[in-house]
Amino acid sequence: MKELEYPFEPETLIKKKKSLKRRLLEEPDKKFIEKKIAILGGETTENIKLALELFLLNYDIRPSFYESEYNQYYEDGMFPNPELEAFGPDLIYVCTCVRNIVDFPVLSDSKETVEQKRLAVVNKFYGLWDHLAATYHCPIIQNNFEYPFFRLMGNKDASDYHGRVNFVTMLNCAFYEYAQAHDNFYICDVNYISASYGLDKWAEPYYWHMYKYAVAVPAIPYLSFNVANIIKSIYGKNKKAFNLDMDNTLWGGVVGDDGADNIEIGQETSLAQTYSEFQEYLKLHKQLGVLLTVNSKNDEANALSGLERPDSILRKEDFVNIKANWNPKNINLAETAQEMALLPESFVFVDDNPAERAIIEAQMPGVAIPRIDGVEHYIQTIDKSGFFEVTAMSQDDLKRTEMYQENAKRSQSQAAFTNYEDYLKSLEMKGEIQSFVPMYMSRIAQLTNKSNQFNLTTKRYSQTDIEETAKDPDRITLYGKLGDKFGDNGVVSIVIGRIGGENRDELHMELWLMSCRVLKRDMEFAMMDELVEKAKASGIKKLIGYYYPTAKNAMVKDFYGLQGFTKVSEDAEGNTTWEFIIDDSYEKKQHVIAVNEQG
Repeated sequence: MKELEYPFEPETLIKKKKSLKRRLLEEPDKKFIEKKIAILGGETTENIKLALELFLLNYDIRPSFYESEYNQYYEDGMFPNPELEAFGPDLIYVCTCVRNIVDFPVLSDSKETVEQKRLAVVNKFYGLWDHLAATYHCPIIQNNFEYPFFRLMGNKDASDYHGRVNFVTMLNCAFYEYAQAHDNFYICDVNYISASYGLDKWAEPYYWHMYKYAVAVPAIPYLSFNVANIIKSIYGKNKKAFNLDMDNTLWGGVVGDDGADNIEIGQETSLAQTYSEFQEYLKLHKQLGVLLTVNSKNDEANALSGLERPDSILRKEDFVNIKANWNPKNINLAETAQEMALLPESFVFVDDNPAERAIIEAQMPGVAIPRIDGVEHYIQTIDKSGFFEVTAMSQDDLKRTEMYQENAKRSQSQAAFTNYEDYLKSLEMKGEIQSFVPMYMSRIAQLTNKSNQFNLTTKRYSQTDIEETAKDPDRITLYGKLGDKFGDNGVVSIVIGRIGGENRDELHMELWLMSCRVLKRDMEFAMMDELVEKAKASGIKKLIGYYYPTAKNAMVKDFYGLQGFTKVSEDAEGNTTWEFIIDDSYEKKQHVIAVNEQG
């Protein structure tokens, strides 16, 4: 919904929150994931909750809320709370503020006394977070502290250990140390958000004394938007790739008309410097695993000549897919998505031309289309939109561009073979299929939230959920890694089954998914072979599979049938149940991947 995309109008959101919510819930074919969110507030949180709900609904997450009474965040979270325990939160948001610090240093305090006051606050929060994690086993989001709205000592307040600004800085650093040491714990950077908004406006005292809002009501949507971005990232709703125009987007001017020598890029003019800075910003995203693609109305030779300039930050090899032609851009984007085995909604389309943006908006719902206006504002608009909010980083993320480029080499290699099985054998594939291990818990949780097309039940798991599942004696788990002569694809497939049945001889498949970048490589059959072997070792005689259709996973509608399962039921919504009897007649289904070989 455009009203909920950055840059939004906060006053409009607050005034129209009920009608916006109604429109979001009435959107046709919209399917939500349901999440229970507990808000433990050190301030009034009602409007924060209402704005948060809008942004989450816009991300296809339908929340239900538990909300503590005003300033009962510690009591509700630290002590027995039957209501919160019965609620069973999927995520807890601790919404505190600088006004919750009750014992600041005073000028007569010694350095030791100030340190004792700092430790008292730190230990209070550390104890709260430890207790919440041990009791509720779910992700925790915690505000850091915004700066105080006054400085008693002026500029010295930041450097002197008596200063409130200095005290807040030290507390925030302690919060960051906890976040670095604990998975499933996330900081909402209120300190930055308030500075970006303007601290004087953010901390307007009227709203505290009148309503006990530490954040001014007009600023509430900015806080809620940032919290929503963390939540949608935890649950796999991030974008994955840029789809980039070139002329007047990556550089100033039209390369086909002006020639590569005359476009604005480099350090010669202020405008050229601005485009170079934007290119550098885009290139930094490769570190996050964000993919760069081109969608330009250009002759390919002209387009590439712009990237070949010695002062261009971005080079041809930075892109995993380049479409430079005269086709409509919606067709280019659709083909790019298909070639990369991604959904169109995984892309952020960046184009300076409003007409091109309007075409993509009309033809390709779900694609993010930032409203960029003036190259000097490109970075701020994209950055504050939160498309690629980071809540976890895996080794697979760090080398994702390399993985997609390796896939392109595999496609080129395939063209040399007339027999597909010979091609697969030529890849010299090696698979590692084992029960879940701590090393891959973060990546496994990522996959459960990112994989949509090849995900039979579309269940989502946090890292804590995965860790609990791995320890459950009633679960059988498998992860699958796949590599070949071109490179390592990392963890690409996951299976979770729950042991059940009267005689504990059935395995009910709760999750079966695979990354689409290894489609048609027989990895699904390798997973089936290992699953049957492990199930037999546990006395399992029957596998029961489930397929729940969504708008995105139609490609696996008949997956169980291809694995040899028999369909036993189907309801009006297309939900199907399948059975597979395990006996000694089972023959392995794949013969091209060397699985679990040493060395």
